[in-house]
Amino acid sequence: GVAIGIPLGMSLWARKFAMPQIEYWRAMPPPALLPISVLLLHSIGNLQKISFIAFFCIFPVLLNTIDGVRGIEPTLVDTARSYRIPAHERIRRIVFPAALPQIFAGMRTSLALAVIVMVLSEYFSSTNGVGYVLLISKNTFEFAPMWAAIVLIGLLGYLLNLVFILAEKRFLAWHRGWRAATGS
Repeated sequence: GVAIGIPLGMSLWARKFAMPQIEYWRAMPPPALLPISVLLLHSIGNLQKISFIAFFCIFPVLLNTIDGVRGIEPTLVDTARSYRIPAHERIRRIVFPAALPQIFAGMRTSLALAVIVMVLSEYFSSTNGVGYVLLISKNTFEFAPMWAAIVLIGLLGYLLNLVFILAEKRFLAWHRGWRAATGS
């Protein structure tokens, strides 16, 4: 999402070309594509599950990256260009760091979406995993495994979010300090 989002955020022409396709696929609900992917792939293994999750989780990161790049003060980029700083250095030193808070926001949304899509893919097309346990316990009216799976999903989401917050604090410490200093 970041690798595609930075060039799209920097180029109006590329953005105008790509946004209709991005918005079309972003609006597609995962349950609508899951049966099609199972039919096309004949079964869903770990690689297919990971690909399915990645496909739906790329959009929050991609859109937030584009938005973060578009929100950069144009004077910063123009100043770097006037000093003849190479494009790859402008991206590395100005564009990427300035867009990083938005990128992390998209990544946090994608993390929650990844847990949902993981459970969904296991629920509908797997023979193992938490989603599969939910399906089997629902069909056999065994409520203890069902509640255990629900609690496990909640704990997994909570712990992943906690780890992500710790990483975000580390990587965006400069941003938090700047916001505190400016009163934003």
